[in-house]
Amino acid sequence: IGMVYDILIKNGMLLTMEKGDPVIQRGGVLISRGRIEYAGRMAGLISVDADLIIDASSKIIMPGLINCHTHLPMSMFRGLADDLPLDVWLNDHIFPAEAQRVNPSSVKKWSLHSCREMLLSGTTTCCDGYFHEGMVAEAVLESGMRAVLGQGVIDFPAPGVSDPKNNVDEAVAFVEKWKERSPLIHPSIFCHSPYTCSKETLTAAKGAASSLGVLLQIHVAETGGEVEMIRNSHGMSVVEYLDSLGLLDEHTLMAHSIWVNERDMDIIAERFAGVAHCPESNMKLASGVAPVPAMLERKIPVGLGTDGCASNNDQDLFSEMDMAAKLHKLINSDPCVMDARTTVAMATIEGAGALGLDGITGSIKKGKRGDIILVDLDRPHMVPLYDPFSALVYAAKGADVSHVFVDGRMVVRDGALLYPESASEFW
Repeated sequence: IGMVYDILIKNGMLLTMEKGDPVIQRGGVLISRGRIEYAGRMAGLISVDADLIIDASSKIIMPGLINCHTHLPMSMFRGLADDLPLDVWLNDHIFPAEAQRVNPSSVKKWSLHSCREMLLSGTTTCCDGYFHEGMVAEAVLESGMRAVLGQGVIDFPAPGVSDPKNNVDEAVAFVEKWKERSPLIHPSIFCHSPYTCSKETLTAAKGAASSLGVLLQIHVAETGGEVEMIRNSHGMSVVEYLDSLGLLDEHTLMAHSIWVNERDMDIIAERFAGVAHCPESNMKLASGVAPVPAMLERKIPVGLGTDGCASNNDQDLFSEMDMAAKLHKLINSDPCVMDARTTVAMATIEGAGALGLDGITGSIKKGKRGDIILVDLDRPHMVPLYDPFSALVYAAKGADVSHVFVDGRMVVRDGALLYPESASEFW
């Protein structure tokens, strides 16, 4: 070809996650200036040279995973109050702990910790919502991850926003500051929920997000109690209520969406809104099971999320894939639903679609950014390999990720961060 590229990943089993693409047993990827220049068979890479050459023999080459719902600073509360009902967990433990421990310094420290945890387990993009989100953004930028970041909006005094009257203004200021700061940071607005935000706050937040051209994140129908509260107050389901306020469109991400009915799902599909499915957190808090197979039948974009470490307690999307696939088989009494390829798609290209980022990440395609991971197949639990999608969902662990590239920059090599932290600083 005559030119020298930045990175050549060669000889791996290539899963592009582009619809219709086959698994390429001996494939390679070329990256230059963060952009994918070639993805295909090694036969197309004869005599190609690159500054960095990675031999991916005995590895899967695939898109970086996308965590569609996180609260990055909440890794500081990992294991703080387990095995409790959601209302007790939240009101008696998490909210008081946040009031005592959440500050700009702790938010940055623990957000960086979460980013490193995700990178080591193959997640290259996350979608976060919290407070002091500017410090979250600083941590994400330092880590090298890609992220959608939402400044929290809630009708109560919150960390960094002592007067709730300023909640939407603070979110707008965050978006305006970060919108052009880095191509890795995609600012958004995170309205906590329809039961912690008034009608006026919800509509103001959505109006601001729309005028700024950014995603609105919101927890939706997470518990049966929430559904009952909204129906008693407004005579509608949670989804109908949000739709009546004009909140649902292709730039809205609905986290959880557990207690939704057939009509609700029709509305979500008609509005092209996305859903973040968090099975492990939902199970741990006994919140319920979202009807994801029915959503997928309606072509609703559904991605996977871990939620925060206080309710999961890790941010490993490989275990999330495994749990999601098995949970829905059990609930539906059907071993064929949520097949492995569908589940991997939710953790990659479908998740990117739910965030509105499928034009730049989520699959390995010429022109997209170089968000790529390598998964080691030379492990006892990965042998023999009959189907790579099955292996990724039912056998692989986050620790099997050997290399991670974000925007064409290597951030994990041979299972180690290139910019390692000292674990002792967190003890």
